[in-house]
Amino acid sequence: MMQKITPLLFLIFGWLSLAAQPELGYAFPDRVKTTHELQAGNVKLKYEATAGHMLMYNKEGGARAQIFFVNYNVLNKSGLPDKNRPITFVFNGGPGSSSVWLHMGALGPKRIAMQANGYPEAPPYNLGENEHTWLTHTDLVFIDPVETGFSRPAGETDKKEFTGYNEDLESVGDFIHAFVTEAGRWPSPKFLAGESYGTTRASGLSGYLQDRHGMFLNGVVLISAILNFQTAYFTEGNDLPYSLFLPSYAAIAYHHGKIDSARFPNLEALLREVETFALGPYNHALMQGDQLSPGDAAAITEKLALYTGLDPETIKKRNWRISVPIFTKALLLDEGYTIGRFDGTVMGRDKSSAETTYEFDPSYNYSIYGPYTMAINTHLFENLQYRHHAHVYEILTGKVWPWNYGNAQNRFLDNSQVLRQAIHKNPNLKVLICNGYYDLATPYFATKYTVDHMFLHPDYRNNIRQTYYKGGHMMYSIDSELRQFTKDVRQFYENR
Repeated sequence: MMQKITPLLFLIFGWLSLAAQPELGYAFPDRVKTTHELQAGNVKLKYEATAGHMLMYNKEGGARAQIFFVNYNVLNKSGLPDKNRPITFVFNGGPGSSSVWLHMGALGPKRIAMQANGYPEAPPYNLGENEHTWLTHTDLVFIDPVETGFSRPAGETDKKEFTGYNEDLESVGDFIHAFVTEAGRWPSPKFLAGESYGTTRASGLSGYLQDRHGMFLNGVVLISAILNFQTAYFTEGNDLPYSLFLPSYAAIAYHHGKIDSARFPNLEALLREVETFALGPYNHALMQGDQLSPGDAAAITEKLALYTGLDPETIKKRNWRISVPIFTKALLLDEGYTIGRFDGTVMGRDKSSAETTYEFDPSYNYSIYGPYTMAINTHLFENLQYRHHAHVYEILTGKVWPWNYGNAQNRFLDNSQVLRQAIHKNPNLKVLICNGYYDLATPYFATKYTVDHMFLHPDYRNNIRQTYYKGGHMMYSIDSELRQFTKDVRQFYENR
C-alpha cells in the first residue's frame, strides 16, 4: 500500500480546490488516495482507493452538504482506471444507515471475519482480505447519505433538506451525477446496489437519474428489498403482512427444529406449501375478521401452529395475527431464548421470559454492530489512511428522524411503480433481487408479492430475477450463502 500524497498537502490542495470550484456545484476538499493489491480467487487485482467528501453547493454558491464516499477503481496495466469498466454505486438503508454493511460484509476489498454460521468472533475481531469482492467485475463507490458515516449538512443548511424520501433521492442522485461527470465515467456501464431501505432508494434513483439527469442505468441489485411498505408494517387495519411474513416464520421455525421434518423433507417443500396457504385459506380467513366461523378458526389455528411452531393458544388469543415482536419472543420462549429480527436464526437472552417482545435484537446488537464498527474504523483510518474527520463515523443513527415520506404521508410508501416505469422507459435495465429466507425485516415473500403487483409488461418480466438464500437480512454474513450470492451477482453483471 502506498499513500500518494501527504494528508497535509491534501488539505492544502483540497481547500484550494474548494475555493476554486464552487461554480461547478461541487468540490473535493479532502480526498486521500492509496493503492493496494488483492488476490481474489485466481485473479490478482491492483486497485486505487479514494476516501473523502464531496462538498456540494446550492444554487447561490453556498455549501450545502458534505457527502462522504469511498471509491475503488481497478487499475489497468498502465496503472490507470479503465473508464469503460462497469461502476456500481452502493448504499445501505435505515433510513439512517451508513454503507458499512455492504462495504465491510460483502462487496469491498476487505471483509470482517465472522464464524461460518454468521455469528461474530470474540472482540476485538479480525479484518481480512475479501476474496469475494465485487471488484472482480465492477468498480465501486460506497456512499454515506447525509447524517450517516462522516456525511453532514454543510454551512447553515438544515438537515431537513436531506431527511426524506424525495430529499434523499435528490442529494444521492445529484452526488452520483457529479461523481460520474468529474470522474469521466459516462462511458461506463452504471449500476446501483442497495440493501434494505437502500433498495427503496435504488428504486427511486432508477427513475430520478433517468428523468432528471438523463442517466440510464444498466442494472440494479436489490438486497433484502422493500419497495411497498404496506407489506411490512403491522399497523391496525393492515392484514397484508400477516400473510406475507408467514413463510419466513415457517423457515425460521424449521431451522430451529420446531416443525416436523418427517412431514417436510426439506425447507423448499415446506415453503411451497406455506406460500399457497398464506395467499389462499389464511388470507381469506384474515379478511373475515370476527366473522370467521368456529370450524374455519380451528382449521386455521391448526395450520398456523404447524407452520410456525407456536402454541395454539398464543395464536388464538391474538386473533390469528402474529406480529414479528411476538414471534421473535414466543418461538423459543420455553428454552429462554429470543430470536433476531434481521436474522431469525440468531438467538439471544433477555432479562424477562414474558411473552411480549425482546429486550434487544440479537441479530444486530450481539451479532453485527461491534464487528462492523471495528471493521470500518480500522479500514478507513489504517488501510485507507483517511484522517480528516471531525465526527464519529455514524454506523446506524436516529439523527435522520423524523423522515419525510413526501406524497406518501398518511399512506404507505410504494415506489415499485417508479422501478416499473424506469424499465418500461429503458428496456435494457436489468434488476437482481436477493432475498434471505430468515429475514424478518424485509421478508422474501413480501418482495415477491410486490414484484407480482408491479404489472410489468410481459415483454419485460424477465428483466427482474430473484434469488434466495438460507440467511437473514445480511445473508452474506454466512460463508456458504456469501459464495452463492457472489456467484449470482457475478453472473448478473456478465449477462447484462
